[in-house]
Amino acid sequence: MLYESYIHPLTILSTLPSAGVGALLMLMMFGFDFSVIALIGVILLIGIVKKNGIMMVDFAIAAQRDRGLSGFDAIRRACLLRFRPIMMTTMAALLGGVPLMLGSGTGAELRQPLGYSIVGGLYSQPGADALHDARGLPIFGAAHVWLAGRSRSRKPDADNTLVPLPERRLVS
Repeated sequence: MLYESYIHPLTILSTLPSAGVGALLMLMMFGFDFSVIALIGVILLIGIVKKNGIMMVDFAIAAQRDRGLSGFDAIRRACLLRFRPIMMTTMAALLGGVPLMLGSGTGAELRQPLGYSIVGGLYSQPGADALHDARGLPIFGAAHVWLAGRSRSRKPDADNTLVPLPERRLVS
């Protein structure tokens, strides 16, 4: 299981709808149908957005574990330190989609929905993720502590951080 928790994968996946909605709105604004080519753009978009979410959560968990930061401080630090790499990959993909959007010539009508879905989703994603990371991830962290407190296999210690389970080895 990713990160030995059900909350962190949900946190990562919760950033995907903002990008999908942005792609669909961009296609609707410019009068394109949701075709197979637009779907390919949305799939590419899901990969980029998911990678960004994994980078944020992974960095925050490492900061929480190694430096003893609270959940809010860890995600804030992750947002500050991972902002540039995330924006670099986002801008590279976004600017790579612009020629597809604006292209003309033979086959341009096939490639244009791909460009519009990529650019629309990536344009809406950073702002929505910044809001989500700053407000949503501490909420997921609080839910994680609450669920862990209800669980018999894990319990929070005095400062509301999770005590890891002992490593289990499978006998072969």
